[in-house]
Amino acid sequence: MAAAMKSGSGLVQLHLLLATPLPSMNTLFNPYNRNHFELPTPPKEFGQDGGKFYRYYDELAEGMDQDMVAGLRDRLDGLIIFAGLFAGVNTAFLALTLPLMSPDPADDTNVLLRDNNAILLNIALGRNDSLPSPRALPSETFSPTGRILTVNILFSVSLIFTVISSFLAVLGRSSLVYYRKRPGGGPDRQRWEQLKRSLGAERWQLEWVLDDFLPCLLEFGLIIFGISLTMYLHTLHPTLSNAVGSFLCAGLAIIIITAIFAALDKFCPFQSPLSHLISWITALAYEVVVLLVYSLPRLIFKLFQVFFEAFLLFVGSLCGIVQYWFGHRLDVTQPWEGISSFAKKDLLDISFPRFFISLENFAAKVLKGDKPGDEDAILQITAIRRVICTSADATAHMHCISNIFPITEPAILNLLWADDQFRSRLWDLCGKSYGSTLQVLGRHRGDLAMAIAWLYRAAVAHIIL
Repeated sequence: MAAAMKSGSGLVQLHLLLATPLPSMNTLFNPYNRNHFELPTPPKEFGQDGGKFYRYYDELAEGMDQDMVAGLRDRLDGLIIFAGLFAGVNTAFLALTLPLMSPDPADDTNVLLRDNNAILLNIALGRNDSLPSPRALPSETFSPTGRILTVNILFSVSLIFTVISSFLAVLGRSSLVYYRKRPGGGPDRQRWEQLKRSLGAERWQLEWVLDDFLPCLLEFGLIIFGISLTMYLHTLHPTLSNAVGSFLCAGLAIIIITAIFAALDKFCPFQSPLSHLISWITALAYEVVVLLVYSLPRLIFKLFQVFFEAFLLFVGSLCGIVQYWFGHRLDVTQPWEGISSFAKKDLLDISFPRFFISLENFAAKVLKGDKPGDEDAILQITAIRRVICTSADATAHMHCISNIFPITEPAILNLLWADDQFRSRLWDLCGKSYGSTLQVLGRHRGDLAMAIAWLYRAAVAHIIL
């Protein structure tokens, strides 16, 4: 009876649960829901808005760091596994080719046995006067052929590239562990410390090194291994070498062609470290060509000025010698008078923009980030830029915009406005804020939509003015 009552009550609860309407998607995920949305008030100090901005930022930063670390960790795991297997294959071939670099003891044994048999045969026949003269052993005159030497060098270089890439991958995993390690202190210290680590990872190209550089080392090692394998097979049989070499060339051609297509089209799905390398080399070559086009005429003109000044100095010295030799002063107007001394300027003073960077500039741009102002203020505008440029949450945008007003230092605001991505994104949000609010909340909430639009406009005016 009791069991029946419990069963009946359970059915009633289940019926009530099913009869209760579920909240709509707009209620759950709509950032402009009138039941919980409030227009934020700009705080007096950055972040002093009840922790709302920091809550949105922490969630966004945690997601970004987790995605980057998880992706890099998966790629490094695959790279380490492949590098270990490839190193084993390479070592097996080295075990076959390295003995060819030293003489075979069996050759010396065969020569000695042949000479011994010849001596015994002459003694048995009574020809003591015709004993064979001693000859040099093969080990004494041995030297490896050039092809075998090249094959071993290539196999060794390929193995070195593989070992270096796997070792750096292990170090990269250690770097990711340090990157995700939480520092001590309160939430504010942890937040800014993690942001500093993120900026340091961007400044020192951590993602590029782990995602592009290490796979490129492994790819170069694989290409070198294919070349050395083809050369080694050629020492065994040319036909076997040609067959294997043709397939290797076809595979290499496919890899290069797909990398070129991926470099030309950034939305191509066949992106690889080689395509990124091709894009980087192309951009660098373009900058060098532009630099030469703009700087070479100036350099030639400077050199002409220097040589012309040197020629005038030579002519003047020669005229002085002639005057001294003949003992009277020649009434000759010196051709070098009135001409600016071009030779006084050193050739090293010729400027090469974006080509030579002094040690101070390097330290400012790489070690310190080359950003003026207070470090805390720089971290604050970095957090603002992250939320504006990355988040798709309108509420997060609202609280982020309201925290721009406490920043009053012109250098910091100029640094924020100088970012093209942030400026474009802010203009886009400013132009669409009124219409998007009306679409979500309805035409009867025009007052709220106008207030949101004016909040964006006031933030833009605060940054610019």
